[in-house]
Amino acid sequence: MLISGWGRYPFVDAELSQPLSSGEIKSNLSDGTSFCGVARGMGRSYGDSSLASNIITTSHLSRFHEFDPESGCLTCDAGVNISDILDVFVPKGWFPKVTPGTKYVSVGGAIASDVHGKNHHLTGTFCDHLHSFRILVANGEVLHCSKSENRDLFIATCGGMGLTGIILDATFYLQKIKSSFVDETTYKARNLKECFELFEDNVSADYSVAWVDCLQQGDNLGRSLFMLGRHNEQAGLKEISKSGPSIPFVFPNIVLNKYSVNLFNQLYYARVRSKIQERTVHYNPFFYPLDGIKNWNRLYGSNGFVQYQFVIPRDAGLAGMTLILEKIAASGAGSFLSVLKAFGKGNANLLSFPLQGYTLALDFKLTDKVLSLLNELDAIVSDYGGRVYLTKDARMSEQVFKKGYPKWEEFQMIREKYGAQGVFSSVQSKRLGLG
Repeated sequence: MLISGWGRYPFVDAELSQPLSSGEIKSNLSDGTSFCGVARGMGRSYGDSSLASNIITTSHLSRFHEFDPESGCLTCDAGVNISDILDVFVPKGWFPKVTPGTKYVSVGGAIASDVHGKNHHLTGTFCDHLHSFRILVANGEVLHCSKSENRDLFIATCGGMGLTGIILDATFYLQKIKSSFVDETTYKARNLKECFELFEDNVSADYSVAWVDCLQQGDNLGRSLFMLGRHNEQAGLKEISKSGPSIPFVFPNIVLNKYSVNLFNQLYYARVRSKIQERTVHYNPFFYPLDGIKNWNRLYGSNGFVQYQFVIPRDAGLAGMTLILEKIAASGAGSFLSVLKAFGKGNANLLSFPLQGYTLALDFKLTDKVLSLLNELDAIVSDYGGRVYLTKDARMSEQVFKKGYPKWEEFQMIREKYGAQGVFSSVQSKRLGLG
């Protein structure tokens, strides 16, 4: 069957297995055939990291096993997604310590991508709060991994894009909350310099993020809406309606262009009327704004889109980001989703994306012009000592990858040690020279 990532580019012809249990997953690897492929959770990685000729979906691994209400320690199957966790545990007063920008991500996918959120500057990545996991490796053995047990496999699997084995279940920590609402403060920043100053002035904020108008130039280059958030303590653990609009069909390619993106950006920036706006919102629109629109990836047309997310070190942040935004604005290849965040220190995981600095995520409708632009941006990111996020990637070169992830050779040695080479691979891993 034809299958793609969330960006709807590329599509590959894959044989999709949907085992009902971890035992069936093990059988798929040891049934006498030569398996070569990758596990897939919710399919929300944008590019080709969860694509292969053989795909094993973990969607049926969906059980909760154990929860400690004293420590917030939860054990569940790898196919449980963050939305499931929110539905069950927010009413009990618990919330993920780290959550990405969509709640439709499996626990296994969150580990494989070592996902981050709006609080990385204080809290780190999902795997920084991971106690342990069980993983099925190439010889059919199930290994228990933590920072002290099978540590090499742990640091290779966290952020390893599913290339070391198939995660079966995991144990990790939630945080205690008193309300399902978030106190949000929004600042209007006239340009990128002002936005960076807001990040620097609010380094102790629980959550911070900025939306950037990437089509502005000159004195308005990088004008932004900078948002802070903290969990409200008084509004209670209330739920709100989850119904929202749905994009019913794939839009014509002509609909999304620099003019429509510019109009959206003008309206979005103008919606905040004062220099500072304060409000209390439910956690859904604060953490997961696009989840309220079903099938929003159809907006980009039949060719699909690429999300480009990179990080550059803190010392080069303003200069590097300025140069990149100048390139994007001059190209006219606008992105209405342009999200800027601050990262704290990175961790020991070999292919984990964050390093201390600033990260920008952009969505571009797929065209030859955009692919050429992204090659230019790759060169700038590399020159500044940055890297591109594997979970969003669909086109990065092997050279750019290996420069940005200098521990890739150690990662490959661990894969070889556990027999993963030639067994667990993806379209992405082959493109990047990982096999």
